Amino acid sequence: MVNMIPDPEVLAAAGDIIDLCRRNGDRLATAESCTGGLIAGCLTAIDGSSMVVDGGFITYSNEAKMAMLGVSGDLLALHGAVSKPVACAMAEGALRHSPLATLSVAVTGIAGPGGGSAEKPVGLVHFACAGGNRPTLHQSHIFKGDRHQVRRQTVLAAFDLIREMIEQYPAPQPAP
Repeated sequence: MVNMIPDPEVLAAAGDIIDLCRRNGDRLATAESCTGGLIAGCLTAIDGSSMVVDGGFITYSNEAKMAMLGVSGDLLALHGAVSKPVACAMAEGALRHSPLATLSVAVTGIAGPGGGSAEKPVGLVHFACAGGNRPTLHQSHIFKGDRHQVRRQTVLAAFDLIREMIEQYPAPQPAP
């Protein structure tokens, strides 16, 4: 059994994201496939996270991606679940289906040890971050290590993408 309490590095990164979102006036939603809720779990391990985290979606199956986030079946059939278009659709769907969120992050990947192919190897993860009037950002990484290590690296990279979104495209501040 894997330890359910995030390690100090992950907790520190989660705390930084909670603080950054709070200062910027953002509320977060997550859409997670290969991490199965770890991103939301790490964020909500931080005291005061209720001021920032709106909610999360665990969409491990294609059917859940379609039903919960509105990801198109045609998009999934054309590109596969582990792809840029699906990650972007997941992030945009999470934002659309979260009542208070101003920012969402989505991850879809192959944590291993099985499930990889030459085209989509174990460790491949696609990330997207959507933010209303901000452009949807995408990244992909191929992480090395076992399933636990891939998922841990995915959580940290998701936090980095949220940080990048806020730094590049700060939320509009309300008028005084």
